[in-house]
Amino acid sequence: MVEPLKEHVYVIPLRDAKRAPRWKRGKIAMKDIRAFLARHMKSEDVKLDQSINEKIWERGGEKTPGKIRVRAMKFEDGQVQAELAEE
Repeated sequence: MVEPLKEHVYVIPLRDAKRAPRWKRGKIAMKDIRAFLARHMKSEDVKLDQSINEKIWERGGEKTPGKIRVRAMKFEDGQVQAELAEE
């Protein structure tokens, strides 16, 4: 297994998704998570784990969580992989 260059745990606010129309909130939350990680980890190649997707959509696309805790890892090739952080 390849060791990551850097690893961080982020609490990503999803308040912007709450201001969107109800039917768009899940999709916008996923875009916000990807954009947050691209900005903070300085990489455009962001891969999100299925557990993040399931957490956002578990109560439906209209009732997204207000924030989400994510563990992000950046590798040598510049790829960022993120998964849901255990609490």
